[in-house]
Amino acid sequence: MKIYFSGSVRGGASDKETYLQLIQYLAKYGQVLTEHLDNGNLTESDKWNYNRCMSWIKESDVVIAEVSTPSLGVGYEISKAESMNKKILCLYQNQQNKRLSAMIAGNSKIKTVKYKSLEDAINHIDNFFVH
Repeated sequence: MKIYFSGSVRGGASDKETYLQLIQYLAKYGQVLTEHLDNGNLTESDKWNYNRCMSWIKESDVVIAEVSTPSLGVGYEISKAESMNKKILCLYQNQQNKRLSAMIAGNSKIKTVKYKSLEDAINHIDNFFVH
């Protein structure tokens, strides 16, 4: 199985450790195409990075997105994955005074779950792959 993991890399630097732990866990289920989790290949153009990500989304079987930190890029990737009929899981860390965009939370084609801890997120991942 090929997995595309998405998270707010440029705007969510404080979440990088969580992303890396989720990626490491996802490898249990298959090849994580985005295991590098960089800010885009800085030696290449934005166009090159866009094309690389779109290619990986097309190639993936599922898309897992950590959506706690708002990101135009992550939202765009989710939308593209939806248009390609990919199975999508969005993980949202429950935070006081913050709400997930209705464009994600209200979309019946996207499985969206709230989590409180890394262990909780991992349980949601397991449930996603089992069902």
